[in-house]
Amino acid sequence: MDEIASLLEPQIPGLRRYAWALLRDDEAADDLVQDTLERAIRHWSRRRDGDLKAWLFAIQRNLFLNDVRGRKVRGIQVGVEALEMSATLDPPDAHAGLRDILTGLDALPEEQRSVLLLVGVEDLSYEQVAQVLEIPMGTVMSRLSRARGRLREFMENGRSAVLRRVK
Repeated sequence: MDEIASLLEPQIPGLRRYAWALLRDDEAADDLVQDTLERAIRHWSRRRDGDLKAWLFAIQRNLFLNDVRGRKVRGIQVGVEALEMSATLDPPDAHAGLRDILTGLDALPEEQRSVLLLVGVEDLSYEQVAQVLEIPMGTVMSRLSRARGRLREFMENGRSAVLRRVK
């Protein structure tokens, strides 16, 4: 178990960043990382030799997508703490730039957002991202290019530009 822990521990900060980027909630991100690590340990014997980082991000993304599908059925639940926190947030313009970027990321389709976050934030190679998402490397490059273009357009022209259907 010490060997597994020594391999998993360096991956936690990256898993945490990606989870937060997907969920925008510290508690939910921590839960997703914990679920990811738990599943990785439970299925360690099934792991193939290869890229541990890509394997962990694939587990995390699959858990996230399963939760998204479940929320569609269950609906979104908001705790009392979240409601209380919303009353004490910074003034609306305090973090406008960051908020704009996060809004632009949220407006991207999930496939493009995942590629952009994995390459741009987690510094995964195109090959690693292709493994995580189980898609060809050319698709990774195409989605990344479209995501960058749509985010750039959003930052220059506003929300309506991103929400237009791209052919």
